[in-house]
Amino acid sequence: MKILIFGSGGREHALAWAAARNPRVTELVCAPGNGGMAKLARLVPVALSDLDALIAVATQEQPDLTIVGPELPLSLGLVDALEARGLRVFGPTKAAAMLETSKSFAKRFLQRHNIPTANYAVCTSVADVEKSIELFHAPIVVKADGLAAGKGVIICQSRRAALEAAQGLFSGKLIGSEEQQIIIEEFLAGEEVSFLCLCDGQTVVPLVPAQDHKRIGEGDTGLNTGGMGTYCPTPFLTDEQLADATKKILDPFMRGCVEEGIDYRGILYPGIMLTKDGPKVLEFNARFGDPETQVYLTRLEDDLVELLEASVSGNLKNMELEWVLSASVCVVMASGGYPGSYPKGKVITGIEAANALPGTKVFHAGTALKDGQIVTNGGRVLGVTALGRDLKSAQAAAYAAVEKIQFEGAQFRRDIAARAISS
Repeated sequence: MKILIFGSGGREHALAWAAARNPRVTELVCAPGNGGMAKLARLVPVALSDLDALIAVATQEQPDLTIVGPELPLSLGLVDALEARGLRVFGPTKAAAMLETSKSFAKRFLQRHNIPTANYAVCTSVADVEKSIELFHAPIVVKADGLAAGKGVIICQSRRAALEAAQGLFSGKLIGSEEQQIIIEEFLAGEEVSFLCLCDGQTVVPLVPAQDHKRIGEGDTGLNTGGMGTYCPTPFLTDEQLADATKKILDPFMRGCVEEGIDYRGILYPGIMLTKDGPKVLEFNARFGDPETQVYLTRLEDDLVELLEASVSGNLKNMELEWVLSASVCVVMASGGYPGSYPKGKVITGIEAANALPGTKVFHAGTALKDGQIVTNGGRVLGVTALGRDLKSAQAAAYAAVEKIQFEGAQFRRDIAARAISS
């Protein structure tokens, strides 16, 4: 069986690592891949923003299963294009992926199907914002409508700050592209969890929840990032809360998709805030999370390839996922300067020593292979992931591995999973 994976991050390295464990997989191709994936698969260079080039790669390779990792190719309609060419693809269509690629579309979908979420306003101009922010109390959340690589959400402590953030999104100064519309939202307080699930067009199968750490600084301070670390399971989430989230969010989501003719297959990743009024959706993502995928796949007992095939073919009904009893913690090592500008090409040492530690796997994200050496090639460089009998031992193992790895300017948070352990 030949599998093609599109993407180059830690998520895709984890997917390739898990797929390679299936004895039916005889060939693994990653496009464009990264320095770590080169040891598992044949790499094919391609720009993830070039739809025609992506189609050409898949057409040339003729895989038995294609896995689309990042959100950008989904937003371009890669799944639709490959399915039209007779290829089996894991991931939602362009129309289904709008639940991630357009926050205004997602908010209206939530409203239509009575799925709990923050109160909001969609604004198409600064004048709209000036009117709308009068309806909200600080703090106020300002969001880009489209994809922003984890940097399009600004929490503002005053209406003036919210107006300035909106102006920055409309002008393109904040995320590098001009937004045509933005979202103003009420701020939701509580514990945020990543609540991923597999979908096959009719059925939703939840994964175990995880918790991500979005801010660059310890104690959840500083700028938002794509994610600086995560852990699983989440000990503060009770079985009752889990059932409540399924009943109020996942079940009506799938009913809504069926009613509206949205054939949603792939991963649905709602970010959920556990508020005093119950679970509320912060946003939808239409793909595996990063770095959530790293902790999920190190704990998953089931065969990943079989699960993805069941999603594509509509056979998830009555499936229940099996997980190892261990906990998993992933610590992201990032380039100096991230999430702002950062250098590339810094030599990385110690990865093999870290991988040699028991229960540890270093997943590559922003890396490349240059002259036989692994070098930095992105903002988030590595996802150092470790299993332990509980969160405390998994955390200790992950940080022991981090200490083995060095590259110039490396930065990482030292408090991943700390709140869960101390609570």
